[in-house]
Amino acid sequence: MKLFQQLLVAPAALGLMAPLAASAAELNISDYSDSIGEVESISQFSDVYPTDWAYQALTSLAERHGCATASPSGSMTRYEAAALLNKCLGNVAQVNDEERRLLNEFGPELAVIKGRLDGLEARIGEFEAGQFSSTTKLSGKVAFQMGAVDRDTGTDKATTFTYMKQLNLNTSFTGRDLLYTRIKTGNTPTSTFASKTYGAYLSSANTNGGTLKVDKLWYQFPVGDDFTVWVGPRIENYYMLASAPSIYKPVLKQFALGGNGATYGASTDGGFGVAWTQQVDDRSQPRFAVSSNYVSKGAADPSNEGGGVLTDVDSNWLTKLEYGSPRWQVSFALAQKNCNDKAAATYGCFDGGSYFATQKGKERRGNSTNYALRAYWKPDETGFIPEVQAGYDWSSVDADKSGRALDSTEATASWMMGFTWKDLFIDGNALGIAIGQRQHATDTEDSADDPAVGNFVWEAYYDFKVSDNITVTPAIFGGSDTYNGASNDSDDISGAILQTTFKF
Repeated sequence: MKLFQQLLVAPAALGLMAPLAASAAELNISDYSDSIGEVESISQFSDVYPTDWAYQALTSLAERHGCATASPSGSMTRYEAAALLNKCLGNVAQVNDEERRLLNEFGPELAVIKGRLDGLEARIGEFEAGQFSSTTKLSGKVAFQMGAVDRDTGTDKATTFTYMKQLNLNTSFTGRDLLYTRIKTGNTPTSTFASKTYGAYLSSANTNGGTLKVDKLWYQFPVGDDFTVWVGPRIENYYMLASAPSIYKPVLKQFALGGNGATYGASTDGGFGVAWTQQVDDRSQPRFAVSSNYVSKGAADPSNEGGGVLTDVDSNWLTKLEYGSPRWQVSFALAQKNCNDKAAATYGCFDGGSYFATQKGKERRGNSTNYALRAYWKPDETGFIPEVQAGYDWSSVDADKSGRALDSTEATASWMMGFTWKDLFIDGNALGIAIGQRQHATDTEDSADDPAVGNFVWEAYYDFKVSDNITVTPAIFGGSDTYNGASNDSDDISGAILQTTFKF
């Protein structure tokens, strides 16, 4: 290949090398990637002066080949002269005597450019050989969890050391769509930090026992500028929303989603949804959005009466109306949860029961209508003024005592408040505090019992950002009257954990 042809892509290659500060400094082309791809004029150059024969020869060359759009006035560096020479002669098979003299004059600079290009081409080749897909990006995180939980009934838990690993595969075919696959594993025991009963369930917990499983799988795509559509065999309702209902990042799952109550709480299975977002000229201004979605519990299993899609199944239809900007938002959500009692032993009902503070073992099965209010606010500047998150859920349950061993719950409620101080003390670090009540019975069939549960839960943590990819989080948490079972035992809990998260 001729030298001119080999150097043809040098400007673009040097643009890719711009992040390499050392190389840029050596060549004195700190702005090379911005200027060399489209040479408008050589008036901004230096080192080769208008009185030099090379400058005059390059001027004639640029005019003759039309490779500079303005007449030169000023000076240029030798490397910029070499780049301009390559731009003008890159596609030329034959050169005249003056052009050959220019090639000889700037031969060393042209050789340096060629060497950089060859090295870059080799690195690009290695990268392309190592990538598994041109459409998919892989990211992930690993969490180490060391801590203990203590309950006042005398059941003391030993300190455990567990992990969670998550891999995210983001695939786009058009640049606007997304095929999302999440693969997850972990070894958190259900007796401690995956305990849904007592309110110590970690947001990062995973109980797969070290087995990799496809945890989430869906496809989303836009319809015009206003609508987004989701469909997938492994998805939850709260993923199919125009925006998240909460900005508080919890340590315990009971504070997720602005309070993991009956409205947003669900289970992963097959579903679909759509969201409409009002378009505004300034994205910092408030706008409306409406989301509606459906998930069927047991969507992949037609053999059971509680399985299938859009039949007499356990299901959750969630609709959220929101108004706000990136700094604040208020929202209202309504979830209609249908419960197939015939299959309750297999699938259960969408009642948020996994995080339920029961009252004397009252059953919670039955169709329910669930409501949620959410609001958040962010300050203009981070520091000593916190971000604030608030949530309140309440439910009406179509309870029927007949055929059941226990009385039934007819109404429930839960609430939370979360505060986050970002960049507190050190930029990148954050302090988080949350308080609230878990979902609990407020009304039961048996009016002789006081249905109220005085449970109260809290957490506090501090994210210490060791680097862009490593965060260490010490946290403490606790609660009172966190569980009332059939034996009417009431436990107070306390716990502490040191969590280290690696992102890649």
